[in-house]
Amino acid sequence: MHKKLFIPGPVEVTEDVLQKMATPMIGHRTKDASALQRSISEKLMKVMYTNNQILLSTSSGSGLMEGAVRSCTRRKAAVFSIGAFGDRWYEMAKSNGIDADIFSSRPGEITTPEMIDKALSTGDYDLITITHNETSTGVMNPLEELAEAWKKYPDVVVCVDTVSSMGGTKIEVDRLGIDICITSTQKCIGLPPGMSICSFSPKAIEAAKKVKYRGTYLDLLSLYEYIQKRDYQYPSTPSISHMFALDYQLDKILAEGLENRFARHLEMAVFVREWAKKYFALFPEEKYASNTVTAIRNTRNIDVGDLNKKLGERGFMISNGYGKLKDVTFRIAHMAETSLDEIKELLSAIEDIIGL
Repeated sequence: MHKKLFIPGPVEVTEDVLQKMATPMIGHRTKDASALQRSISEKLMKVMYTNNQILLSTSSGSGLMEGAVRSCTRRKAAVFSIGAFGDRWYEMAKSNGIDADIFSSRPGEITTPEMIDKALSTGDYDLITITHNETSTGVMNPLEELAEAWKKYPDVVVCVDTVSSMGGTKIEVDRLGIDICITSTQKCIGLPPGMSICSFSPKAIEAAKKVKYRGTYLDLLSLYEYIQKRDYQYPSTPSISHMFALDYQLDKILAEGLENRFARHLEMAVFVREWAKKYFALFPEEKYASNTVTAIRNTRNIDVGDLNKKLGERGFMISNGYGKLKDVTFRIAHMAETSLDEIKELLSAIEDIIGL
């Protein structure tokens, strides 16, 4: 039996999108490939609210996260972490020989504007990384508030991980002053995993030109310059199958209407939060709870593994806590094409299984 996924990626993918991945191949050096990749970029600019160049990478979101910190850190990076994926960005910097410091919040808490202002006021850093939506803790950083802090330092390159939020909540990249905004296909965008996406601002381009050793495959400047010269073609063979599906899915996203899509995600999030407060407790402070995945404090000490086994018999799957929070929380994702009715069906099944 296929288990319907309510985990924070990969997500359920609709049958029509899956079928688009079976489209016959085209040459990646053809005019058709250029047209496909240009079409995707133009649609993504609308979803991301940006006029900056879109870059595509046949990798997970982690690939472009690593590429960003390596390609654009000239002196030193400030990594602001609210959980496991912020920590990963720091590890990427260090393993690539990038001088970096990490500024961590306690699990369930946000990065604050004061933290950013304090770090950048030293003048030590020329690049910062921010996790918008931390799936390990269910926290969504308040980008509007944080942007007020980083905008005071216009020479600093701002990198934001929106892997689990882009397409599920409004992120106005240009207005917020984000230079490299990173996402990937397997979460709110609603495709299988395997492709990542980022915007790349003129400031980031100029910064990358000053970095001598940017690597090869994940060199963002190389990707940018190649598609400028070769009409939206890439240095190495991309996943054409993902591109066919992505182009099609972006049409569906835009047809739904971005505001409608964001409202649907929020409606599901609010419903799950209210359910969690009734029977358990939210892990993060509610005002900073994610709109795409809810982390629930396991106040009843239920065996989440056993619950998932019984849910699986009914055709559902949720997620246990992540890392150190494995036994403290469990997580229910509400993203991509999931509907409120499906959420209600899942929660009803949980209530029945554990006798709520």
